Amino acid sequence: MSSLTDRMRLLQFGDSVLPVGSFSFSNGVEAAIQQSVVHDVATLQEFVGVAVHQAATSDGIALLEAHRALRVGDMSRIVGADKAVFIRKLNEEMRTMTTRMGRKLGEMAVHILHPPLIEAWLGHVQQHHSPGTYPVALGLLFAVLNQPEEHAFAAHQYGVATMMLSAALRLMKLNYLDSQAILFAINEMAEEAYQRASLASLEDMAAFAPCMDILAGIHVRSHVRMFMN
Repeated sequence: MSSLTDRMRLLQFGDSVLPVGSFSFSNGVEAAIQQSVVHDVATLQEFVGVAVHQAATSDGIALLEAHRALRVGDMSRIVGADKAVFIRKLNEEMRTMTTRMGRKLGEMAVHILHPPLIEAWLGHVQQHHSPGTYPVALGLLFAVLNQPEEHAFAAHQYGVATMMLSAALRLMKLNYLDSQAILFAINEMAEEAYQRASLASLEDMAAFAPCMDILAGIHVRSHVRMFMN
C-alpha cells in the first residue's frame, strides 16, 4: 500500500460492520446449529472453514475477475463474473444474500466515490442484465480505490468468516475468545487460497458443499429463525 489512507480504506471497506446488511445473514450457521451439525467449538471451526474454502473457490475467483475487468474497463467481463456467481448459488436464500449485499455495497460506492464504471454496472443491475452480487461489487470497489486484488480477496474471505462467527455468538453457547481463536486460525488459509484463485478462470469456479445446500433448503421453511439465511 502506498499510504496510511490506503490502509484505512482497507479497514473501512473490509469492516465486518459495514452497513450492507451482512448482520441479517448467518451464511448457513443458523440451520447448522438447529440441525446439530454445529454444536461446539470444533464443529463450528470446521463448518466455517468449509464455507471460507467454498467462498475462495467460487466467489473469490469472480471477485478477482471483476477487479481485473474494471482495471481495463471491460463491462462484459464484469457482467460475466456477476452471472457466474449467481448461477452457482443453488438456493434462494444464498442468492438473496449475495444480491442484497452486492447492490447495497455498489450504491455505497457510488454515493461516496461516484465511479463511472460502478454506476454503469448498477445500471445493468437495475435493468436485470446483471444480478448485482457482493463479491463482484467488492472487487469493483477495491479496483476503484486502487487497492490490489489480493486485498480485495482478503477482505472478502475475512467477511465470510466474521459474518458466520458473529451469528454463532448469537445462536449458541460460545465464548467470544473462542470465536477469535477460530478467526485467527481461519485467516491463515487466505494466502494459499488467494494463490490458487489468482490462477483460476470463471470456468474453474466450484462451490460443491452439499451439506450447506441441504441446510439452506431446511432453513427456508423454518417457522422460527433469527437470520435470513
